[in-house]
Amino acid sequence: MTGPAHTLPPELVAPAHWRSIEFISDVHLNADEPATAHAWKAYLAGTQADAVFMLGDLFEVWVGDDMLAAPDAFAADCVHALRQLSSRCALFFMHGNRDFLAGQGLMQASGARLLDDPTVLVLGSQRVLLSHGDALCLDDARYLAFRAQVRSAAWQRDFLSQPLAQRQALARALREQSQQEQAQRQASGLGYADVDAAAARDWLKASAAALLVHGHTHRPEPHELGDGLRREVLSDWDALASPPRAQVLRLHLQPGERLRLERQPLL
Repeated sequence: MTGPAHTLPPELVAPAHWRSIEFISDVHLNADEPATAHAWKAYLAGTQADAVFMLGDLFEVWVGDDMLAAPDAFAADCVHALRQLSSRCALFFMHGNRDFLAGQGLMQASGARLLDDPTVLVLGSQRVLLSHGDALCLDDARYLAFRAQVRSAAWQRDFLSQPLAQRQALARALREQSQQEQAQRQASGLGYADVDAAAARDWLKASAAALLVHGHTHRPEPHELGDGLRREVLSDWDALASPPRAQVLRLHLQPGERLRLERQPLL
């Protein structure tokens, strides 16, 4: 594979009874944006999907699973909502660039299964490649260098050894820096970094898949890649934006194993 993926991705084989599967990403849950959290919890309570895939950046900040033991009512409320969903359907979680420190503690508390990035979802004879998408933004060299650093076992071990309050303070500082940098990119017309099309094609061909589903880039629309390959980009969530943003990508497996995709705006 071209880019950061050097081995073939693992496969998740869907049970035969799955007919409706939903994908979301980039919800960026945080206590400062209660309207978005409310919309997300309403979605969880109402979905009728057989499986829900959360493809990264569910949380704006996750600095370690010991957050679960902290007196944080917001985090506890979010995990409770996830647990209620996982009691009704299959729930999957993939790391994003904001919540890459989510571990088995969060998975056990929420009932979710942690997926590698990327992962191939096998639906009968159909194959769908799932990713958060940040590793494919090859033009953003500065971010990729940062990503490689913080995804290393040594960095994470050192970071998690610090007191929770210190980690939270550092995360807030990094968040503010990221917001300032993104504001500068928007002002200069650059917008969010986008996926490298050649790398996306390479990932799909190596995975024997025709469809890539990912988030991160905040460009919620289909993108044709040529040779029958395409990618579907998930939206970010912001209930107070104008217009509000909160989309779900729903995949239906219909008779004859034909896939049908639809986008559902929730707000």
